[in-house]
Amino acid sequence: MSKPPNKDDILAWISANPLQSSRRDIAKAFGLKGSGRIELKRILKQLEDQGQYGGSNKDQQVIEGIADHLPPVGVLKVIELDENGDLFATPEDWAREDAPPRIFLVLRPAASPLGLGDHILARVVPVVDKEYQYEARPIRRIDKTQARVLGVYRLKGAIGKIVPIDKSGKEWRVVKENANGAKDGELVEAVKSGSKSRMGLPQARIVKCLGNPSADRATSLIAINQHNIPDTFSEQVLEEARLSGQNEPVGRKDLCHLPFVTIDPDGAQDHDDAVFAQMDSDPNNRGGFLIWVAIADVAHYVRSGTALDQAARQRGNSTYFPDRVVPMLPEALSADLCSLHQGARRPCLVVCLRIDCHGNKIGHEFHRAIIRSAASLTYEEVQKGADGFPNERVLPLLDTVIRPLYDAYSALCFERRKRQPLELEPPERVISLNVNGRVTEVKFKERLDAHKLIEEFMILANVAAAEFLIAKREGCLFRIHEEPDKEKIDALRDTAQSVGLNLAKGDVLRTRHLNQLLRQAEKQKEAELLSMSTLRAMTQAYYSRENYGHFGLALRAYAHFTSPIRRYADLVVHRALIRAHKWGADGLTQEESDMLGQTADQISITERRSMAAERDTLDRYLAMYLSEKTGNEFKGRISGVVKFGVFVRLDESGAEGLVPIRSIGREYFTLDKKFNRLVGTESGFRLSLGQDVSVRLTEATSESGGIILEIIDVEGSAVPYRPVGKSRLKRRSGRQTIRTSKKKRNKASR
Repeated sequence: MSKPPNKDDILAWISANPLQSSRRDIAKAFGLKGSGRIELKRILKQLEDQGQYGGSNKDQQVIEGIADHLPPVGVLKVIELDENGDLFATPEDWAREDAPPRIFLVLRPAASPLGLGDHILARVVPVVDKEYQYEARPIRRIDKTQARVLGVYRLKGAIGKIVPIDKSGKEWRVVKENANGAKDGELVEAVKSGSKSRMGLPQARIVKCLGNPSADRATSLIAINQHNIPDTFSEQVLEEARLSGQNEPVGRKDLCHLPFVTIDPDGAQDHDDAVFAQMDSDPNNRGGFLIWVAIADVAHYVRSGTALDQAARQRGNSTYFPDRVVPMLPEALSADLCSLHQGARRPCLVVCLRIDCHGNKIGHEFHRAIIRSAASLTYEEVQKGADGFPNERVLPLLDTVIRPLYDAYSALCFERRKRQPLELEPPERVISLNVNGRVTEVKFKERLDAHKLIEEFMILANVAAAEFLIAKREGCLFRIHEEPDKEKIDALRDTAQSVGLNLAKGDVLRTRHLNQLLRQAEKQKEAELLSMSTLRAMTQAYYSRENYGHFGLALRAYAHFTSPIRRYADLVVHRALIRAHKWGADGLTQEESDMLGQTADQISITERRSMAAERDTLDRYLAMYLSEKTGNEFKGRISGVVKFGVFVRLDESGAEGLVPIRSIGREYFTLDKKFNRLVGTESGFRLSLGQDVSVRLTEATSESGGIILEIIDVEGSAVPYRPVGKSRLKRRSGRQTIRTSKKKRNKASR
């Protein structure tokens, strides 16, 4: 048979011969040779893209068309990472009432890592006698917007559409039978369904209705769903959390005589660290201190390999929103058993840090202990006490606890000045909500010495943990912050030179060089510009089993040890310390040690997921706050420059909005990437990073967090507004023609 079969012929053959479904088998069955095999390859590729052909796996027992099984190729969603580092998925488009099957992902050794919530196109094969029903081999990762959309459902007559909450998202069309009972104005989750409609919009099918997008706590709910953050615990996990309190700690060092205190934000529910400081009585360390840092012993309650542990690893960290917290651990642990409440006996991992009078760490010693917090204090009341205005809670502790803490902190400041970590402290915004979930106030958080004191103590404890585990050659998760790319530093140097400042050149960049640059700009109007540019030059921190140091803190080794209630990395470090000290059977297992690299990748992904969700939620709340101020004028600074406009950060609220380039004057602007600025081709007018501007708010959309602004003036000067003449139109038309011609030539050459 020389003529290639059509699609129906091929599918009929596959259905009748499931174990002879390879291209070679099909070609042999139909007698194809030469050009016939080439055409067969093309048809099979089309069937594969449509999810109707799964390739040549000889173990494949079922093919497309048998209703009780999945198609051989389909879109999957990654939903689970087990204690062995194995990934599992479920079908993305599951419409049946029974539970979706569990699918084990078979990854190639060199494959790029997948994260929870990722969507993939994969070949699927059924298996028997396993704890899962299918195995799948990924073909490629799919952009989430191709498979899933979160937005507001709008109904007009019989036709519905979804307006995505993503700022750059496109609308989706929903036919009546795919609306799933959604009501007009309701927040919905949908998946792609079919090709584009006649209206040119992609079609979607609503799979979940999430309620009124303006209801209480809906803003954070949007982010939770959008970023696939698990926000509920299974009954098994909750039961394990409840029963974990029955494990009585034994063989601990009793440190209840030391007056530890917790210092946290006002209203904090979990207290995972407590501190105490005293003068060192050793005559060889005159003027030195002993700093005690006690951290909740979460490893005692969360044992490796349990459902509780798997849930914590899957989340990676707690996620914080203005109206709620999505905790890494159930409340029975995070807010109770693992929280160092005032007056309660709690098991802890404690490190005693010995420093000299200049703040240099000259020794450390870890203990598995029991402590009792003398007081649960806030940053503000501790600071007022240190400033001479103690309240009734702080006054009894002022001489014995508070002042020694500040004295030890003063010593650490000597070492910090010598080490010179990067002195960049972006302001932190605090959003206040009323009982209805509406924003009542946006303000910037004040940085007190009490904040810096705790921060320095925690850094020192984290360093001690990393150094101890390195010395013991024990597995560890290090917190890595690599030095900036050379290209970014060269761009920062160019920016500095453009305003008459200098960033020293050298073979090895140090944080002190950047601090020197920031100090040069400190009293000039370019200070904001240099701060923004320096921040943009930094790399993103991550976790790794290999130690590459922490550039920003100017430290050779750094590990997270101080927050095991809210970060899985810290729990792993605790287990490593327990194993290294031989303190019990709840230390790091060999299996955990072998998979530290996978754990590092996993929790780096979940951390970034939480950061994105927190940032999006903040943007939406700020847009909600500003939506009632449309038309008002604000002061701000240009915080970003792109080819389609500039971003402006408002001084009053810290909200960031876009000024579209089409709204700026009446001339053509070009992007100067080297100096982060847009330049008018006729007037030479410049819009540069860090410039002070006055803007008018034209639009604020709370669902997406989008804010659109219009520039009134730049550093007191109005934007040139020139009428468009014929000669200018001709020049612009010519430029467009040139750009189009280049694009066509480049496309043809490819």
